[in-house]
Amino acid sequence: MCTGGCAKCLGTTLIPLAVLCTLANILLFFPGGKVVENNVHITDEVWYFGGILGSGVLMTFPALVFLGLKNNDCCGCCGNESCGKRFAMFSSIIFAAVGVLGAGYCFVLSAVALNRGPKCYTGTQWTYPFQDGNYLANHTLWNMCRSPENIVPWNLTLFSLLLVMSGIQAVLCGIQVVNGLFGTICGDCKCCGCCG
Repeated sequence: MCTGGCAKCLGTTLIPLAVLCTLANILLFFPGGKVVENNVHITDEVWYFGGILGSGVLMTFPALVFLGLKNNDCCGCCGNESCGKRFAMFSSIIFAAVGVLGAGYCFVLSAVALNRGPKCYTGTQWTYPFQDGNYLANHTLWNMCRSPENIVPWNLTLFSLLLVMSGIQAVLCGIQVVNGLFGTICGDCKCCGCCG
């Protein structure tokens, strides 16, 4: 597969992942699937917008660049046919690095949120009742959270999805870094036809 075709495939995969990460982050604003009375009762990591900014908005830039690489003009510059395509592949490395940063941001936030657990009402106050991920293996601790209903599985599911999807995004952007290096050094496997 040509380096441009590979980049297009990666971009096509990143778009739905970015949309899903954005939706997962939005759902986290509704603990247990319900509207909260006070925004202070929402888990702090949700407000850092890891899924919306990191794996959502920030990921659309590399995805759109990757999608456009297949059809990028390769007529070149300074008499060198593959110069334009090589420069485009080099620029894709920079956008892939931006994608890795965005996905890494979401990954770290999700890992911290999973370890910390959700903010919930324990019967006396709104707090973080779990310590260092102890609730992950011990489901009986989940009863400490009385409100919102089902907040622990809700947060656990959505933050786990964000963790997995942002990890996949980081790997795909890492693949594009390698692909972009090959495209920069070797050029694409064929010219797009505009050079004759």
